[in-house]
Amino acid sequence: MIRVQAADFDVGAELAGFAADDRAIGGICTFVGLVRDVAEGGAQVAAMTLEHYPGMTERQLEAIEAEARRRWPLKDVLVIHRFGRLEAGDRIVLVATAASHREAAFASCHFLMDWLKTKAPFWKLEHTGDGESWVAAKDGDDDAAARWDGADDGE
Repeated sequence: MIRVQAADFDVGAELAGFAADDRAIGGICTFVGLVRDVAEGGAQVAAMTLEHYPGMTERQLEAIEAEARRRWPLKDVLVIHRFGRLEAGDRIVLVATAASHREAAFASCHFLMDWLKTKAPFWKLEHTGDGESWVAAKDGDDDAAARWDGADDGE
């Protein structure tokens, strides 16, 4: 399931219902991303505004989810990504994967985050005491995503 929303989410409530009725699940892996209070150059971040194109964003996230499901035998997937103005410490993203075996859950969660960072159409504007600046793509994020290119990591 993919959700793109401005509203915050409750991790516990989201996970309480996630894959609850499937007794073949042996593991659930989760990742929660937060707004950091320090920018790349060390400036204090008060907030971050995430922008996206409705419709296009959901389609791209669905394609990323489909690729994860193609690579691993997943029982369930949940991706919640927020947009709008978020304060330092606020939740940005929740990724949860469920599989019969832990390795598929771990690997697919890691894959989803790597691809979300580089392939999801979100733009981030940091608000600091020095003003506002767009967050540039990082080589490390591209390198992390590239390790999955061409790999078939299914179990």
